[in-house]
Amino acid sequence: MNIRNIAIIAHVDHGKTTLVDKILHSTNIFRDNQETGELIMDNNDLERERGITIFSKNVSVTYKGYKINVIDTPGHSDFGGEVERVLKMADGVLLLVDAFEGPMPQTRFVLQKALQLGLKPIVVINKVDKENCRPDEVHDAVFELFFNLDATEDQLDFPTIYGSSKQGWMNTSITPTDTIFPLMDAILEHVPEPKVNEGTTQMQITSLDYSAFLGRIAIGRVARGSIKEGQNIVMVQADGKLVKSKVRELYTFEALGKKKATEVFAGDICAIVGLETFNIGDTICDAEFPEALAVISVDEPTMSMMFSINNSPFFGKEGKFVTSRHLRDRLMKETEKNLALRVEDTDGADSFLVFGRGILHLGILIETMRREGFELTVGNPQVLVKEIDGKRNEPYENLVVDVPAEYSGKVIDLVTQRKGEMIIMESKGEMQHLEFEIPSRGLIGLRSTMLTGTAGEAVMAHRFIEYRPWKGVIPGRSNGVLLSKNTEKTTGYSIDKLQDRGRFFVDPGEEVYAGQIIAEHIKPGDLNVNATEPKKLTNHRASGSDDASRAAPKIMMTLEECMEYIQQDECIEVTPKSIRMRKVILDENERSRVSKQMKTEAV
Repeated sequence: MNIRNIAIIAHVDHGKTTLVDKILHSTNIFRDNQETGELIMDNNDLERERGITIFSKNVSVTYKGYKINVIDTPGHSDFGGEVERVLKMADGVLLLVDAFEGPMPQTRFVLQKALQLGLKPIVVINKVDKENCRPDEVHDAVFELFFNLDATEDQLDFPTIYGSSKQGWMNTSITPTDTIFPLMDAILEHVPEPKVNEGTTQMQITSLDYSAFLGRIAIGRVARGSIKEGQNIVMVQADGKLVKSKVRELYTFEALGKKKATEVFAGDICAIVGLETFNIGDTICDAEFPEALAVISVDEPTMSMMFSINNSPFFGKEGKFVTSRHLRDRLMKETEKNLALRVEDTDGADSFLVFGRGILHLGILIETMRREGFELTVGNPQVLVKEIDGKRNEPYENLVVDVPAEYSGKVIDLVTQRKGEMIIMESKGEMQHLEFEIPSRGLIGLRSTMLTGTAGEAVMAHRFIEYRPWKGVIPGRSNGVLLSKNTEKTTGYSIDKLQDRGRFFVDPGEEVYAGQIIAEHIKPGDLNVNATEPKKLTNHRASGSDDASRAAPKIMMTLEECMEYIQQDECIEVTPKSIRMRKVILDENERSRVSKQMKTEAV
């Protein structure tokens, strides 16, 4: 059967998963009466809630007698590790670009990886039904991007398809049609068929799947020869070690599921069951002629966080998994399939240092763990510092902000305070397009202040560039916090009296403990307060004059916002039902003793 392997790459929110929906519907893989809903590929709860793709996934459709393997990839640079490895399975890429926004930083990141692998691109300019869209300008911008990324002559001669995946049409011009078949035809015409190398079996594991019945499943594309069910094979691991194994079951991808196969030939993507210990990047070879393929290299992490067991007074009340052994096993299991993640043991038995690509990358891991029933404490995110030629170097990022013109001054001011330098400023219709180079440290906590400063209008995106010399101190949070003095339930009476001191993160009637952060102070410096004092009963008390109802509603903060908010001496307690911010040292006297000691050491 003729095969085409294609990956869909784009910036976050440019419509990749919606396009895959339309490809699935137009090739009739569902029954007419089947309820499918939207965003079929985003089958993980977190993906559906946030509207982003986190894990890359495979589907296959049949069109005009050709089998097309489609790989949907994440658009966030925090999940770049996913994209880098699955591109190895493709022969061509569909580069999806928004007809208004044009190429964005993450587009550049994944496109660069695809061009380096020599994949044939097809450009899809999506959302041409949007008002203010500028497809011709965007087409020129895409060509310029290809040129800047050193594309070959063949890659620069890319076909362009226009359309709207939401409305379900694609065409070679901007004229609306009623099908997406012009895109499917372009895939058959321009994407080369997989190179079939004759010889012994060779296949690299580029992805993992897990099934409660079958265990771990290795996914990859057969590079040479064929793989048979029951075949004895040898796995060549990254360090050159050979491991003998046997293919117990073999599957190919068909529609949204997998179909059992007895033999899979070079060029097709398959899933293998029965391998014991394997990692992404291992090569499966013929037992008699073991020959490894080049190991998959993934960009290094740029951020670290301390994960430790929950040691607050509310320990063990809500979670099922609370010990350090549970935590360590779960983190080690995650590193098997999450390539961009690294875990290191620390001096203490209860804490582990976790390295990742960014706040979102680590935030998704913490959110997944708390939904599985884990309780843990996480420290504030730190960027990784490297020693290069005896000097401290830190990661720098390229930050792109699109914002209405009247707020551009505010944005420039906020970024320059955090040691960012502006390199581009241009107008896109009514929006101002600003580009900066900024240390990664400066991005922590920037999103929330920028959205506040621009009335929620700013659209931010950033990607890692390189390590550069340390830029000095970057100002953090300017305000202090209010801390609870006691471990008890808060009362409306106390919170109402403290309203003029700060904005609260807790409601009346919530359980709090000593050392927990319950509000943001209006001034710099921390303050210990009593928010649990009840109103004393007097003879003059009238039933309707209680002040409890005057307390303003609490500020709701997401996990990522908490991660950006906390400072060096603070941490977050994460349990299946709650997220609480607290001081690392809960005892007030101990805290003041340590801070005095640090001041004298600094002098």
